[in-house]
Amino acid sequence: MRLRRILILAVVAAVSACGDHVTAPEENGGLRVVATTTIVGDLVRTIGGPEVQLEVLMGPGVDPHLYKASAGDVRRMSSAEAIFFNGLHLEGKMTEVMERMGERGVTTVAVGECLPAEELITSAAFSGLHDPHVWFDVGLWARATHCVADALAELVPAHADAIRNRAQAYRDELTAFDGWVHERVGDLEPEQRVLVTAHDAFSYFGRAYGFEVYGLLGVSTASEAGTSDVKKLAHFIAERRVPAIFVETSVPPRYVQALKEAVEARGFAVEIGGTLFSDSLGDQGAPAGTYVGTVRANVETIVTALSETQ
Repeated sequence: MRLRRILILAVVAAVSACGDHVTAPEENGGLRVVATTTIVGDLVRTIGGPEVQLEVLMGPGVDPHLYKASAGDVRRMSSAEAIFFNGLHLEGKMTEVMERMGERGVTTVAVGECLPAEELITSAAFSGLHDPHVWFDVGLWARATHCVADALAELVPAHADAIRNRAQAYRDELTAFDGWVHERVGDLEPEQRVLVTAHDAFSYFGRAYGFEVYGLLGVSTASEAGTSDVKKLAHFIAERRVPAIFVETSVPPRYVQALKEAVEARGFAVEIGGTLFSDSLGDQGAPAGTYVGTVRANVETIVTALSETQ
């Protein structure tokens, strides 16, 4: 009976491990690094190159606001030499786990919190905290390369020059890409730049590229939209004749579908303009599987949908 119980527990543990949202480590013998989100992971991978052995805890489409660290995640973080995460409360309850890891001597880096406080957006709807979705301003995200490069260079000083060179090259790439985003959204007239999404993740995008931004849910998807919120936003969309609203990969589409129905009840036919990547990248290996690819896909989806006039 005891042997049978041990076998059952072993099977359960194996199944649980298979359920973890984790990208397999890149077996290159480098510094053992864990990143929480695909967005942070892409930044670390690009700058760290062959000097890092990277695992990403959350897969494509995973909502970091609601994510809870599994036992497997804790093991991976405990055995890592460094953990990179977004911070600014994006990862919700995982913040407490990060604090414990830091107390155990693991290097922890909150990439979003490395950015100048005066460049961050404070959200009254997010308990007066900073909005964590900093990566949607490409120019601002380019500045986060300094933080990652400094941390990695300190951890592997023998490869510091290579790390800093990659960081500079990527920073230059993002600066040029930021120019492309400005140029592409310039195809929309100012009055067409009204972006309505499932949750309030695009304020940095709106500030950087001149959009009015409205999210049905708050900055965190842990918030709920009440009937009055839906009615108010539906009235705005119908009155302004916004041609399209957008669902997100990490938020159930039912919220935006309910908003669409509420708008149509007011006699205006709004379209769902497509799906935006908000809190994670697309599938690895796909065009939207990198940070640049994800932002490019979002911009093309937004501009195409909002170009329609009604």
